Amino acid sequence: MLKSRRAFLENVSFASLIAGFPAPARAALTRYAEKPPEPLFPRALRRGDTVALIRPGSPSFEYEVNLMAAEIVASLGFTPKLMPNAGKRLGYLAGTDSERAADLNAAFADPKVSAVWCLRGGFGTSRLLPLLDYDAIRKNPKPFIGFSDMTGALNAIHRLTGLVTFHGPVANSMMSDYSLAAFRKVVMDGAAGRIAEPPPFTPREGTIDRENRVWKLAGGKATGRLVGGNISVFSTLVGTPFEPELKGRILFLEEDGEDPYRIDRWLTQFLLTGKLAGLSGIALGKFTDCEPAPEHSLSLLGSWNWQEVCADRLGKLGIPVVAGLCFGHARDNATLPVGAMAELDAEAGTLTLLEPAVR
Repeated sequence: MLKSRRAFLENVSFASLIAGFPAPARAALTRYAEKPPEPLFPRALRRGDTVALIRPGSPSFEYEVNLMAAEIVASLGFTPKLMPNAGKRLGYLAGTDSERAADLNAAFADPKVSAVWCLRGGFGTSRLLPLLDYDAIRKNPKPFIGFSDMTGALNAIHRLTGLVTFHGPVANSMMSDYSLAAFRKVVMDGAAGRIAEPPPFTPREGTIDRENRVWKLAGGKATGRLVGGNISVFSTLVGTPFEPELKGRILFLEEDGEDPYRIDRWLTQFLLTGKLAGLSGIALGKFTDCEPAPEHSLSLLGSWNWQEVCADRLGKLGIPVVAGLCFGHARDNATLPVGAMAELDAEAGTLTLLEPAVR
């Protein structure tokens, strides 16, 4: 009786929560509640393919930035298609929520478009989650690429459609040789194997690789499908209908420009929800400019660095935890496929794709 009562209350709560969402999102969430989708792999991106360029988050104030992004995409051998609202600006958003969502939905629905690539992160992408046409996305699987503020859309789309999405460089970034090779390996070549490992380093007497050091915060080896992204954005999904499935997954996280005490706050929130209990492993990437701010450097707030915070908050879960892999807000930003099966080896400090992310 107690179990059936709890299930009834949960169903009522869920129905109330999604009642105000547009019909496509309600249908996708209801379908997921009945049966989560199987992984859906997009076709590999090929030279000559048309790539839609969208701005689900913030605009840019750089002159001719969209034109330059199109030139970058063309230099990779693709045909860029700038979506109609990509040049809009509304405060810190690249147009209204409906305009930005319309570009994303239209890009997926267009049979001539082979991939959807975000021009920038910033702010506001999570506002679009109830407005996306998940059924159309599921029926038209194609690579969806971005990171940072795109974390919400990357994970929500994978959760509700099964589509493997790609946490990787935005389209208007000047990719390093490392980032370009990593992008091609995962999105174009469909290769399995190690990802996000440090670039080659040639040591000599008196030197070590400090910039791309990988730390073992907790030992062990684990397998699971990848899920994750930017910590501050990922945290906003917890407790919502778009919350990613974490049980049996390898969670990857990165951050940029945040004090260690803020990282502590988000990780503590994860722990308090109990959602991390079923994780298989945790892979941490670049935490760029995440040392204590100058005004905190001599205070108790600055007594830990980000590695110590992560070791304290995540190192007692009984699962492998590795930090310092090459993805996130850094020049060398590897592409990680959300939803692909991977292996994390804390002893070796490696993250390995066990299957191609494209077909």
